[in-house]
Amino acid sequence: MSSEYIDDVDQLRSLYKAPTDRAVRKQLDRLDVHCRRFIELAPFVVIATGNGENMDASPRGGKPGFVRVVDDVTVWIPDSPGNNRLDSLANIITTGRVGLLFLIPGIDETLRVNGSARISASDGKLRLLADEKRTPAVIVEVGVEEAYLHCAKALMRSKLWSDEARQDRRVLPTIGQMISEQTGSNSPPESQEQMLARYAKDL
Repeated sequence: MSSEYIDDVDQLRSLYKAPTDRAVRKQLDRLDVHCRRFIELAPFVVIATGNGENMDASPRGGKPGFVRVVDDVTVWIPDSPGNNRLDSLANIITTGRVGLLFLIPGIDETLRVNGSARISASDGKLRLLADEKRTPAVIVEVGVEEAYLHCAKALMRSKLWSDEARQDRRVLPTIGQMISEQTGSNSPPESQEQMLARYAKDL
């Protein structure tokens, strides 16, 4: 290899075995019964977006079923209160593309969904995704183009759901302390208790 960096797909492919027929064929162009059930049980999804220059991966969470399966090629994701940077939403407006990774606590397999995306503020759709606390400001409407169940190896290696993998929160400073240092703030950093109290209304 003439360079330590790889910039050719054929060169990259030469370093790996060919994917199995099963790995290729498991990719669907719509949600089947298993994909739909996975989304219905998932309280957590990572939304991956880009704008042609920068990439972003944003976690979203709620009660299982907070992501609504409309039909085999459409899902709705309510936008819950966050930091109001709107990185993901702005990227979707720019490119109309999204990648999703669904996780279910205790299950090592994940579900990947890729497709088109657009932002809707339709009153009718917003009311359908309202819960006992709030009506979302907008929803992300995803048009499913690719859906496939991802093998368990990554979560098994990380032991993500295992008690032995859990870290005591005190191994890191509070988020208030870390952000205070990162921003050079002279104000007293927010304590963990203060943060939890501030978050409570948005959970």
